[in-house]
Amino acid sequence: MTNHNKPKPDDRSNNVERLQTMVQNTIKNIHEAEASMEFAGPEEREKIKAKNERRKKAIEGFREEIKDEAAARKRGEV
Repeated sequence: MTNHNKPKPDDRSNNVERLQTMVQNTIKNIHEAEASMEFAGPEEREKIKAKNERRKKAIEGFREEIKDEAAARKRGEV
């Protein structure tokens, strides 16, 4: 019996570009959320602020991953 659920091989060749796109999309989401705060009530504004803080932390993580992936690419690991 053959296993049809084989995992796909790990392809890290486009990780830097993919992560950069994620950073750009997250920054766009932050700006859009800030613009929507003008029309939000006080409670919703606090939720938006909290979510944007989480987004900013995610961007920091993405940027660290980009550095790691770029270094791995330079070393020929990717």
